[in-house]
Amino acid sequence: MSSYKDSGVDVDKGDEFVSDITPLVQKTFNDNVLNSLGGFASLYNVSWLKNYNTPVIVSATDGVGTKVEVARALNKFDTIGIDLVAMVVNDIVAHGAKPFLFLDYYASGKLDKKQATEVLQGIITGCNIAGCSLVGGETAEMPGVYQNQTFDLAGFGVGAVEYSEILPKKDEILRGDWLVGLPSSGFHSNGYSLIRKIFADKNLPLTEDLLTPTKIYVNECLATRHIVKGFAHITGGGFSNIRRILPNHLRPMMNSIKFSGIFEIIQRYGNLTAWDMYTTFNCGYGMVAVVDRERIDEFRNIAPMSIVIGEVQ
Repeated sequence: MSSYKDSGVDVDKGDEFVSDITPLVQKTFNDNVLNSLGGFASLYNVSWLKNYNTPVIVSATDGVGTKVEVARALNKFDTIGIDLVAMVVNDIVAHGAKPFLFLDYYASGKLDKKQATEVLQGIITGCNIAGCSLVGGETAEMPGVYQNQTFDLAGFGVGAVEYSEILPKKDEILRGDWLVGLPSSGFHSNGYSLIRKIFADKNLPLTEDLLTPTKIYVNECLATRHIVKGFAHITGGGFSNIRRILPNHLRPMMNSIKFSGIFEIIQRYGNLTAWDMYTTFNCGYGMVAVVDRERIDEFRNIAPMSIVIGEVQ
């Protein structure tokens, strides 16, 4: 007689994992979380939305791409969860919304409780930085879809914004507005297929600085959302993401950016053109704001590390 466990799915281990992580997850809860892990769905009280004139729910989902393969190669999993939260909440806050809840999906060929716990601890750290409650998730063993040691992640987030404060405000964006970059922490979670290829082609060892977690911009964006006309989260496609927040008749004109650190290394070893860099990586700026020239000092007083990197044309 065959059992589910014989097929490669250990339900008991999965239940043990949920039991082990529940106290950690509950540290992200606030009074609006109405149930703990183990229900069929997560319950969240949104009565506070009555304080909005016209509340709008903003939702996003994302993953971390092949950065998981770098984590696996280096056997270091404690930061990849931060990346997951960052990729989702940065998309939410780019619309001027405050994220308030998060869910995760972790799939593997065979559940490694130690690895999964390290990933989850990163997710919890990310949620704490972003001000989100981790209200639920799914841990799936999928033998035959994933090899034993491979895994993938997905995250889902929800935020809220006043209708009148939704970004971008395309009808207000004008030729001559500044494009202001908020510094990144590195490659964030994009371009890793190319990065891994370049490192492999040059026979270079993968290093832990490649796992520097994606910066979470929630606090900076919420503090400046009343000043800006729009935010562009610089993810896959690099600075081409800026076009997504501009009116069709306008375009971004970027200043020349001097690549430094890990960006200079990847450009040199990959023999990449400046255009390749601009359209693949964040090049040191993971969020770009559109700011009226007359309000740039006001913006930089709140975000002093920001730098003008271009203008709207």
